Amino acid sequence: MSRNETSEVRRAAVLVAGSWGTALASVLAVNGFRVSLWTRNEQQAIEINTKHQNSKYLPDNDLPDNIIATTDLAEALSGAELALFVAPSGAMRQVAKAAAPHLEPNTLCVHATKGFEEHTLKRMSTVLAEELDRPSSSIVVLSGPSHAEEVIRKQPTTVVVASESLAAAEQAQDALINGAFRVYTNNDVVGVEVAGAIKNIIALGAGLSDGLGFGDNAKSALLTRGLAEIGRLGAVMGANPMTFAGLAGVGDLVATGTSKHSRNWRAGYMLADGTPLEIVLEKMVMVVEGVRTTRAAHQLSKQFAVEMPITTQLYAVLFEGKSPKEAVESLMGRLKTHEIEPIG
Repeated sequence: MSRNETSEVRRAAVLVAGSWGTALASVLAVNGFRVSLWTRNEQQAIEINTKHQNSKYLPDNDLPDNIIATTDLAEALSGAELALFVAPSGAMRQVAKAAAPHLEPNTLCVHATKGFEEHTLKRMSTVLAEELDRPSSSIVVLSGPSHAEEVIRKQPTTVVVASESLAAAEQAQDALINGAFRVYTNNDVVGVEVAGAIKNIIALGAGLSDGLGFGDNAKSALLTRGLAEIGRLGAVMGANPMTFAGLAGVGDLVATGTSKHSRNWRAGYMLADGTPLEIVLEKMVMVVEGVRTTRAAHQLSKQFAVEMPITTQLYAVLFEGKSPKEAVESLMGRLKTHEIEPIG
């Protein structure tokens, strides 16, 4: 898209107006973009435009006045040099399909959703590439340790953007980076997406561990062995193992598995006392991606013949009626093995 930066306002679109989408819209707005924040909810759009608040998802935080909410997808994407997809994994294909006719050819497409499509087991960049009819190399993934509640308050945050195209990753980096929001680039799309998805499962387990009253020993072991599961699945899917030692891997795992900001941690904590899953999900304002991802990862572990014991036990708790205490006993009673899998 040709534009005269000295006379035209840079435009970006963010789809949709949940907590993370709103926080990222704020980052772009601070960086000088006129941001169209798309939502299906007319009352939410009115509140954002008149009160500069998104009280349902990020209460008590004022939004920049260059964020304009709209329920019109064509209006949101008109003239956008960057389209940031932040729909839940279960809605990503539907949102992308609806957006496709309104995207301009040179609009950079970025997603910040951590999960797999449950029925196809596809990563979000693959879903976007299919529905937008664009090469997967043109899609950028944003991930890393980043609670929306802290980003909206401009607390220091560091993330990673990944693409097969260095130019695309750097374009996203330039659009998002500022003094409070540091952005690194990476070319390992598979690793960044696998890490972002599976860490939500481990965060569920961390919340469950805390809810059961276990201590730091248990949670540190859970996070460490959870990282091993991320690495095993990522390796067979073609990821670079070094990615899991970075922001998208251990960084995001620590943030999500140890913070009460994490909806996955909160869901796990509530499950610990035997509260049924459907009741837990009813109490959560936002989507708990770790639940969908547990189903998908359980299938991926079978598809790739990868051992993922934490995922297996959480699947049994979520969907097979196993008690959390029984799941812990199953993990602790596994046959002895090496910490680092032998090579060859």
